[in-house]
Amino acid sequence: MAIQIFIIPIVIVAIIGLSGYLVYRYAMFDFLCKRSVNQTLQKYNIKKTPAQIIKEYYQNKGEELSHKEIQNI
Repeated sequence: MAIQIFIIPIVIVAIIGLSGYLVYRYAMFDFLCKRSVNQTLQKYNIKKTPAQIIKEYYQNKGEELSHKEIQNI
């Protein structure tokens, strides 16, 4: 009985903490990164998308990347 008093709150806190981390990592983190990149491009008045910049960079290096590889970057 006394063990349940300690285990149940620990399990609840662990579930809440893990779900909060997963929401941050897979939803908020991507959103914040994309927003930061877009704000930087607007700040310097760059009219290209991040994918176009990546594609041109690798073309200048002499490498060809597929559209899927560029999206993964």
